[in-house]
Amino acid sequence: MGSWPNPPTANPIELVSLSLAAGGLAGLMVFWLQRKLKTAPRGSDEMNKLSDLIASGARSFLKTEYFYLSFFVSVFFVFLVALYSADPPTAANDRLDGIRMGGCFLAGAGLSALAGWLGMAVATDANVRTTQAADKEGLAKALRVAFTGGAVMGFTVVGLGLFGLSLFFYLMTINRDEDERLALVYAMDSLAGFGFGASSIALFARVAGGIYTKAADVGADLVGKVEMDIPEDDPRNPAVIADNVGDNVGDVAGMGADLFESFVGSIIAAAALANGDPTLVMLPFWVAGAGIFASVAGYFAVGTKDGASQHQLLFALHKGTIVSGILVLVFVAIIISQSFSDGSTIVFDTDENGMPMPVTDTEKLGWKIFSCVVIGLFAGILIGQATEYFTSYSYWPTRSITEAGVTGPATVIIQGIGIGMISCVAPVIILVATIFGCNALAGGYGIALSAVGMLSTLGVTLATDAYGPIADNAGGIAEMAELEERVRETTDALDALGNTTAATGKGFAIGSAVLTSLSLLTAFKLKAEVDVVDITDPVVLASVLFGAMLPFLFAALTMLSVQKAAGAIIIEVRRQFATIEGLREGTADADSDKCVAISTQSSVEEMILPGVYAVMAPFVIGILIGPKALTGMLGGAIASGMMLAIMMANAGGAWDNSKKYIEIEGACGGKGTDTHKACVVGDTVGDPFKDTSGPALNILIKLMSMISLVIAPIIAGWGDWEMWYYGLIPIAICVIATIVVWKCYWSDTQDISAPIEKTVKGEEVDEEAAKAEE
Repeated sequence: MGSWPNPPTANPIELVSLSLAAGGLAGLMVFWLQRKLKTAPRGSDEMNKLSDLIASGARSFLKTEYFYLSFFVSVFFVFLVALYSADPPTAANDRLDGIRMGGCFLAGAGLSALAGWLGMAVATDANVRTTQAADKEGLAKALRVAFTGGAVMGFTVVGLGLFGLSLFFYLMTINRDEDERLALVYAMDSLAGFGFGASSIALFARVAGGIYTKAADVGADLVGKVEMDIPEDDPRNPAVIADNVGDNVGDVAGMGADLFESFVGSIIAAAALANGDPTLVMLPFWVAGAGIFASVAGYFAVGTKDGASQHQLLFALHKGTIVSGILVLVFVAIIISQSFSDGSTIVFDTDENGMPMPVTDTEKLGWKIFSCVVIGLFAGILIGQATEYFTSYSYWPTRSITEAGVTGPATVIIQGIGIGMISCVAPVIILVATIFGCNALAGGYGIALSAVGMLSTLGVTLATDAYGPIADNAGGIAEMAELEERVRETTDALDALGNTTAATGKGFAIGSAVLTSLSLLTAFKLKAEVDVVDITDPVVLASVLFGAMLPFLFAALTMLSVQKAAGAIIIEVRRQFATIEGLREGTADADSDKCVAISTQSSVEEMILPGVYAVMAPFVIGILIGPKALTGMLGGAIASGMMLAIMMANAGGAWDNSKKYIEIEGACGGKGTDTHKACVVGDTVGDPFKDTSGPALNILIKLMSMISLVIAPIIAGWGDWEMWYYGLIPIAICVIATIVVWKCYWSDTQDISAPIEKTVKGEEVDEEAAKAEE
């Protein structure tokens, strides 16, 4: 069998040649999809006005969020440059390591933010076009328009991620004095900074976006649907525009940044475990590139017919993932057959002295690695199917929640939590089997490559996820523009499908996050020179317990933030209904800008403390105690974070669709019944579960793992408590941040129980003055 040029003698640009080409293809696909989307009509002036309000609010939020994040990025850029310039980890003691690490950090942060911005921009343009398609051309066309908008998000993320990472990999290999293998090892060390930057932006985007969208959603639902008994997305509700803005900044920009980080993080983890072997370094880049080519084909496979059921709509989207999954396996098989021929030399491991140990049977190794890609890809599909079963109203778990609503909201909550907990079983078994299988085949590298395989078709799988908020917005525009009921029925069908695909996407993101985090943990252990981690060691066990606590602390802070921000929205919505004459009757306009401003300010304020704790935790444990303790902390955080994330995401998705089951299928008497109201309460509880705390947890475990990998060369070889006095610095930062946030934001409580018309931000005001101000 012939083979391609032997990678050990290849130029670094050859190692990423396919990935650069695939990134370029993704860019061309984005351009073509945007041109195609522009051909779909935008509808009436009223629909365009509403769409423009949503787009303006989303831009305003992201500008505010990115303004504050620019300070964080600047501080850590300076910190990384100074740290790696003062103490270069390379054998050659290269002072340029600081510039390399800082540059990669900036690139990762910038591209992650750009992916979120571009995705938000196209989603806020596609929503009104989807509404118009639902009105004039039916379900099939509306699905295609919404999916095209989601596909722009998907190909933007994989294109920017793979092209940017490949380019910086090449740049990191320039001017290296070490031999070829060490040059590649040190290049991957620098690329950990790229992952750190992407993870940081993803965390803040997910947290702030999640708080924004759920504060507006909860506030709008509790006052509008429960207190005022008006329909969802009714234009009289002042928080409706903010709610629709939240769909874009949380579920599009936030999810885009999240999966951008997962995508590049899995590649970094696999290449970091390659021990500098060119073929093994090349493989994750090429697998990801093959996935982009396959995803392009998968996009064209998606389609349905008018009047399709939920099962048929789900299958319409599944066709895209099935086609792309089959094609990527074919492409990867070709890559493996050519790269792992009998004439190639592969260094898969090193001996106890760190010397390379060439593999004798490279072809057999190649097919073992291919099996890991297959396992990862199918694991992702199985996790998605399990998530769909527990969150779609086509199946028993979600229907059981609806039936529990017959006896009131309390039983809806109990049933939903139970369904969320039991939904952890299948994904955990799938992930455990994946880890065992890939470890037996190719060790830690095989596990890392299974994560790359799982995410290889992200271009089309993210499109099915980003499609959801576009369909949700389309329904909101239809309601606010007072279109015919048949239009809302079409958008509701697409929205219910979007809830399921969103839950499936979250399960997919959590599964890939666990595999990526485990691979990053393995890479950290290698770089930090941690030989053995004994779970019976008190230092390790205590660190495991501390790490297991962190996801609960993080989830609690984000949940409390949603409650606090939603309280501000509730007060404002109540005030407007009480003080704006004619608002309830529909003869006066609501001041939606006020709710948008409240949501924006609250979400930016509330993201500070969870972000500080997440970023500082690895510094506290790693520097205060040492690398062995940090290994334990990461293990505990990955285990508990995975369970909590799956439970919260699936419970929230099931609660949401239990309400949709009544509204769309007329179950248990249909809308307006006590059962419906009970399920609305469950949906409200589930909102921060599935859209704020749950999704942010997978970023938490990846971010802490990536930061640990970044600092691994600095703390390598440290004993327990050896440099404890330096660990007091990150502790002091956490304490100061807690005091500042409490003093500035949390101590200013609001009395939601005060008279509606006399309460504005916790202060008693005269009703006439409130009317005059309005």
